[in-house]
Amino acid sequence: MTSDTSVPESGPPANGLPRRAGIADVAARAGVSVGTASKALNGRGNLREETRARVRAAAEELEFAPSTVARSLLTGRTFTVGIITTDSYGRFSIPIMRGAEDALGLGEMLAFLCDSRDDPIREQHHIKRLLERRVDGIIVAGRRTDARQPVGRNLPVPVVYALAPSADESDISVTSDEPGAARLAIDHLVRTGRRRIAHITGPHSHASSRVRADSTVEALRAHGLELVGDPWFGSWSEAWGRFAVAQLLRSDPDVDGIFCGADVIARGATDALRESGASLPMQVGVVGVDNWVISAEAARPPLTTVDLGLQELGRRAGELLIAAIDGSPAPGLHTVPGHLVVRES
Repeated sequence: MTSDTSVPESGPPANGLPRRAGIADVAARAGVSVGTASKALNGRGNLREETRARVRAAAEELEFAPSTVARSLLTGRTFTVGIITTDSYGRFSIPIMRGAEDALGLGEMLAFLCDSRDDPIREQHHIKRLLERRVDGIIVAGRRTDARQPVGRNLPVPVVYALAPSADESDISVTSDEPGAARLAIDHLVRTGRRRIAHITGPHSHASSRVRADSTVEALRAHGLELVGDPWFGSWSEAWGRFAVAQLLRSDPDVDGIFCGADVIARGATDALRESGASLPMQVGVVGVDNWVISAEAARPPLTTVDLGLQELGRRAGELLIAAIDGSPAPGLHTVPGHLVVRES
C-alpha cells in the first residue's frame, strides 16, 4: 500500500454517530489502493480517466467529504480569503460580495468579511488579522471609483481591488465603466426623442461625478447635441435632485431630458418635476445610475437606470484573485461594463 494519503481516512466514530466514509472506504469501493484513490480525487498522478471516474463515483456513492485540513497540509493553502469593505451601508458592497462569493465558491474557498468603516487604522488591523489567519488572498472593496492607496507593500498574499482601484498600476484592480454608463444613458434619452438634455450629479470631488459629466458632454456631441447649461454638481441625495431641478426649470424650462448621476438624485428630480406639473416621461425623460432596486422601483414613475454590474464586478474580482493565488496574476485595471435597465421614467 502506498504512503500517499493526501486525503486521509476519517477518525473513529464519536458520540455514537455513524462513522463518516474515509479514503480507505472509497478505495475499497473503487477497487484501487488508497494512494490511487487520493490521486484521483485530488486530480494528481498519471491515472487513466476510467480509474478517476470510478473513484469519483465511489466517493459520491459513499458521500465522501475530503478533509480540508489535509488539503491545506498538502497544498500549503487554507482555502480562505479576506474581503475588506469600506461601504457600511451595503449599497455597493453587498452586490460585490455576492459576485465574489460566486467565484470563490466555485474555487471551494470561504471568505472572512471585514468592515473598515473608511478608517485606515481599522483597515490595517484587518489586514494584520487576516494574514495571521493565513488567508490565501484579499479583496478590498470600495464604495467610490476614486483611486486609493494600496493596503500594503510586498504582502505575502495577492490583493485585488474592487470598484475603488489601487493607485499603483501594477496592482490588480477591477472597476465599473463610468464613461460607458454615461453613454448608455445619453443614447437612451436621444433614442427616445430628447434633445434638450441636462445633467445633475454628485460632488465634483468624486471621480465618478467628474468622469460621468465629461462623458455626458462627449456622448451628446457624438449625437450632434450640446448639454443644456453646465453639469450640476451637488450631493448624492434626493434633496439635491429636487433643488437642482427647481433651479434648472427656472433657467431652462424647455429641458426634455435629465441624466442623473445616481438613482437617489433621480428620485428627487422626478419628485420636483411632478410637483412642477411636468408629465413624465412624455415631457421630460429621466435616467439614473446604480439600479439600486429599493430606490429605482419605488420612484414615481419607476426609474430607468444604468446598472453598473457590481455583482459581475465582484465575480471578476474573485476570479482574478483565484488566478493570482494559482500563480497567474493579471495586474492592471480591469473594467466591467454596465447595462441599461428600462423602466417608466
